[in-house]
Amino acid sequence: MLDVPLLIGGQSCPARDGRTFERRNPVTGAVVSRAAAATLEDADAAVAAAQAAFPAWAALAPNERRSRLLRTAEQLQARSAEFVAAAGETGAMANWYGFNVQLAANILREAASMTTQINGEVIPSDVPGSFAMALRQPCGVVLGIAPWNAPVILATRAIAMPLACGNTVVLKASELSPAVHRLIGQVLQEAGLGDGVVNVISNAPEDAPAIVERLIANPAVRRVNFTGSTRVGRIVGELSARHLKPALLELGGKAPLLVLEDADLDAAVQAAAFGAYFNQGQICMSTERLIVDARVAEDFVARLAAKIASLPAGNPEAADSVLGSLVDASAGTRIQGLIDDALEQGATLVAGGQLAGSILQPTLLDGVTAAMRLYREESFGPVAVVLRGEGDEALLRLANDSEFGLSAAIFSRDTGRALALAQRLESGICHINGPTVHDEAQMPFGGVKASGYGSFGGKAAIEQFTQLRWITLQNGPRHYPI
Repeated sequence: MLDVPLLIGGQSCPARDGRTFERRNPVTGAVVSRAAAATLEDADAAVAAAQAAFPAWAALAPNERRSRLLRTAEQLQARSAEFVAAAGETGAMANWYGFNVQLAANILREAASMTTQINGEVIPSDVPGSFAMALRQPCGVVLGIAPWNAPVILATRAIAMPLACGNTVVLKASELSPAVHRLIGQVLQEAGLGDGVVNVISNAPEDAPAIVERLIANPAVRRVNFTGSTRVGRIVGELSARHLKPALLELGGKAPLLVLEDADLDAAVQAAAFGAYFNQGQICMSTERLIVDARVAEDFVARLAAKIASLPAGNPEAADSVLGSLVDASAGTRIQGLIDDALEQGATLVAGGQLAGSILQPTLLDGVTAAMRLYREESFGPVAVVLRGEGDEALLRLANDSEFGLSAAIFSRDTGRALALAQRLESGICHINGPTVHDEAQMPFGGVKASGYGSFGGKAAIEQFTQLRWITLQNGPRHYPI
């Protein structure tokens, strides 16, 4: 079992009232981690520590910040085994956590490369002798709220670019992966960023609303970033707006994968299976809607069903498990309700559907209509539905008939045709002849509609985590009307 203290001002400490909470393995029920349950006063202390550390961190030369971030990337990657050892918190496969560490290290490296790319500009002025500039400067304390499903990637993403831009950070850990999120903070602390530059607090699940509201309301917090469900994202967005804090929100998705009639079906099947079922479909970009031209739909469905048969889900520690567990049994119950609703209204179960505790076999349904909950609701599980249409316009209408707009994919041998469709898809991300699940540290990552607003990643994130200021220098006399 892993003990998880708070990280405030460079020090490991318990919650002020000594409370803790447990996170159990969803498959075995064993306690994986016991974490400090932060109080409101702990939340205040974490922000105060970040505020105290801000002047020195913001004043560092950009190449010094770069060096420290590069050092953290190397140390994060070197401790990959420790992150994999904590995978039991969410029931994920070891390969998913290994991939998480690799991409998280790249996120830190990319952030390091951005420290010298925070540029301003000179703006011509109509005032004689006035030299006008637009400068980007650090904001102050940034609050990052990260989820459990890609715990190393998404918590690192919540921290890296804010740090590169000269801000300090408070990371609110997920209640479902507190040990992993705390370990990220420990790696950054031990790499020598400086006391208080990154602070990590964990909280009991029942305390989350009060802790989040307290953190956002703190006057020292100048920016908020949140990755998670659209439901909670709306709350975070509303709280941030109430306190006039800009927020970057990366929320839910219901990613469509369009299969045109000229597509390479084998390639489309491989991408669909990976996108729909990797990490048990618990990825914001997961492929939930397979929108297939009716002329090739039967062939596509048959090939995908055969692929699914080779992807058994089970205990992540079992040698024959290709897919692992859902985050908990209640997630399985919720998803089963979506499946049952569709079947009761006439959908066809092509593959999977078997649920045992937190283990749900990869599932494919055909004949899904707009009357069924699975047509619109995000399953956030290993479930994909087939929607049929004939012709590009029909497929495009189906793809855009969703409140979400995060990731999408199009398969076609005619790349010009696919690119024209991609430009009309209502999504922040679209991949042609590739899966909906794809991320690189340097790419702008964000959605539209109910999938949120703003972008993480590389240069796109500089706008989110800096303050644009107008500064003038007057040379010579200035004329005034009075």
